[in-house]
Order: sequence, then structure tokens, then C-alpha cells
Amino acid sequence: MKRIGILLIALSLVACQDPRRADSRSARTNAVAPTMQGVFDNHEQVWSAREAAPTGATPPHVVVSIDATSQADWTLWHIHLDSTPPIEATWAMHSTALADGTAVIVPHHAVVATPAAAPAFDAKQWTALDACALRSVAHASAGFQASADTAACIAIAPGIGADAALLPLEIEREGEWLHVRLYADQARGANAREDARLVQWFGGWAAINGGGPKADSDSRDWHMNRGLRIGSEGGRFALAWRDGTASGYSLMLERLTYRDRNVPVLKLSVVEDANGHTLAYSWANPEATRIGINIGWVQVGLDRDAGGASPDAKSIGTP
Repeated sequence: MKRIGILLIALSLVACQDPRRADSRSARTNAVAPTMQGVFDNHEQVWSAREAAPTGATPPHVVVSIDATSQADWTLWHIHLDSTPPIEATWAMHSTALADGTAVIVPHHAVVATPAAAPAFDAKQWTALDACALRSVAHASAGFQASADTAACIAIAPGIGADAALLPLEIEREGEWLHVRLYADQARGANAREDARLVQWFGGWAAINGGGPKADSDSRDWHMNRGLRIGSEGGRFALAWRDGTASGYSLMLERLTYRDRNVPVLKLSVVEDANGHTLAYSWANPEATRIGINIGWVQVGLDRDAGGASPDAKSIGTP
């Protein structure tokens, strides 16, 4: 992260730049780039790197949230990079098609302090970064691929400011994966990129006994957590007591692939917040529509992309 910090300092030097406003662009609306929407997280990439080399360098944890707007050829990309402090940037991405069928995705930088959110998107609040336009790769076989002219983009980066660190230079959409090479990744080598997977959401309920791990088996002091919602790529949900205070325990849901058997799993864990230790876990196949766990004093039921019905407290602990 130190190298990224150094890069950000360099990027903060403001240079002269006069990019065109978004509303002055010619109208080219036949976008051929695939629809990209949702939250993409490289949690497993970071986890795998740590498992392989616990004391070595790991890729940064990056979350890319892509929101559709009221205009079909525009999306908003919110990019978050875990660091101290965290780094965030938002880009308006305009997808068009050239006469030869090449897809072009032009990133835009906000020209107002607080641009409108996706439902009220206004292209006039953004300015085009044409030098950083991503053009599709004709020979892409696995999925959609597009890349920018790195040298041209570097030339205007100082005028963008610190946000340029999170500017996409290459993107690839392959099934549930979004592979992204950011401007800041240049400091990590020629092949560095983030391998982010589409987050699948689970909802449901969780119950924690007031006695904690040492709760008596006859205790009915159940504290219900209804309306639980958690993402599949390292998502966490803090369990609370009935008065809303933190219990000190959390749920974690993650897609992982264990190297020894190359087996992909969906893993639900109960974690102790104070030290990050996993107290118990359950596994399911990654395509599972339901997953749960019962360790006596904590019981959980989750459904994929659903609210999940919450049982009555009196039914907890019964077959």
C-alpha cells in the first residue's frame, strides 16, 4: 500500500487539461459492450494470496459497484480500495460502438462536488476522459475485453487528481468475473489486476443465545436478528442483542477454493469479533440456494436473494 500512497501523491499534482464536457460528445448510442451491473469483490483473490504466502505481498482488496442509470448507454462505477485510509472514486462510463463494431467505453470524471445518483443521472455533471477510453479487443475469446492506451492515459492523469489511481485501464468480463487493471496497479507489475467476482446476496435470520458459547441447553434467552442480508464474497453481518448492542460475534459468508483439493465452496462462519477467530463454520456448494448453521447457541438460516422467514424464538433449538 506504500507504493500506492506514493503514486497518489504524484497524481495529486494538477496539470493543465481541457477535456470535453459529456454533453458535447457526438451521439453514438449503439453500445455493444455487455451489460455490467452489480457488486464485484476480489475477496477470494486476496484470501488465496495470503494462504499461498502468509508473509508475502497480497493484492489490494477492491470492490467495484456498477449501477445502471436511466440512460442505457451509461453506468456509474464506484470503486473502493481498502487501505489506510480507504480510497474511493466514482466514474461515469459511457458505452458506444464505432462503425467497425468496436466497443468503446469512455470514463468520465465528475465536474460537480456531488453528482446525482444513478436514478437521476445527469451527463452534464461529468467530463469525458477520452485519452483513457477503453476499446474492445477483437480476438477476445473468453468474454468481453477492453483496454485503454496506457501512455495516453498517463499523460492526462495528473489533471484528474488522486482519483486517477482507481481509473480502469483494462477490463474483462468473463461469466461471473470482472477482471480489472487499475491505474495504481502499474506499481505492482505489468500483469497485476483485480479478479473480482459478482456478489450473490443471501437473506434470512439469525438467533444468538444470551448465554453466549456457554449458554445452558435449556436456555430460551434467544435474541433474534431478522432481516439479515449478507453478500457471498466475504460479506459480514454483526449479530446484535435484542436491545441493538453488539454481541461481539459476526457471521461471514465467502466463496473459497481450497488448494489441496481444488474444491470450490460457499462457507458460512461464526466469527469472534475481538480476535477474528472462526468459532464454527458450515459448507455448501457455490450454487446452493440455502445455507445455515446450528452450533447450539447460534443458529442461522439463509436463502439466496430472498428475505428468508424468521422463526419464532420459541422454535429455536427444537428439531
